[in-house]
Amino acid sequence: MNMRPRKQQLLGLLPDSLVMTHGARQGSTRYLTFDDGPDPDYTPPLLDLLAKHGVRASFFLVGEKIERHPRLVRRIVDEGHLVGNHSYSHWSFKNMTTAKKLREIHSTDALLQAFDRRKHHLMRPPHGYVGADLLWHFARERRSFAYWSYDSLDYQERPTDALIAQLRNSPPRAGDIVLMHDDSDRARAALSVMLPEWLIDGYLFDVLPGEAG
Repeated sequence: MNMRPRKQQLLGLLPDSLVMTHGARQGSTRYLTFDDGPDPDYTPPLLDLLAKHGVRASFFLVGEKIERHPRLVRRIVDEGHLVGNHSYSHWSFKNMTTAKKLREIHSTDALLQAFDRRKHHLMRPPHGYVGADLLWHFARERRSFAYWSYDSLDYQERPTDALIAQLRNSPPRAGDIVLMHDDSDRARAALSVMLPEWLIDGYLFDVLPGEAG
């Protein structure tokens, strides 16, 4: 299975200040990122697991869910994790007008600002689609998109053992931004096994660098 999609490699050719696909390759740090939350069933046990191992991560949150579950967002921030923008509705940007895309982004930024006091946040578009219009707008505004260099494929409905085997046999490298999700229990279940192994192997984990201001 391809955990390093070619699309992400091509995005990596764009300036890091515009599109972040990985962190520093030196050292031992990896970056766990979780999309599509917050979720009242799956986010709390995931946060419990991260806290147990002293691991910080980045959560790309959906505006509609932020409004429904503000206490979860508060917990994410209070426990030292980074919150990012994953649009308001989580509809694909592919067929949206530029104005609609910007409304999705700005409304979610405003919701997140109430928790971390930041005006702008790293943006990860739903399904990874951004379009030339948003690339141009973000370049003008000196804002950043946060993509990934390692796709865990945890959104595929496969047994947890298969996901664990995949992560063990082809683990993320130093600097990798790891794409995972907290709208199911698959990521937490796999990480409950893999995090202790990775930490013993000397892996470090942190929030994404260059967070927005």
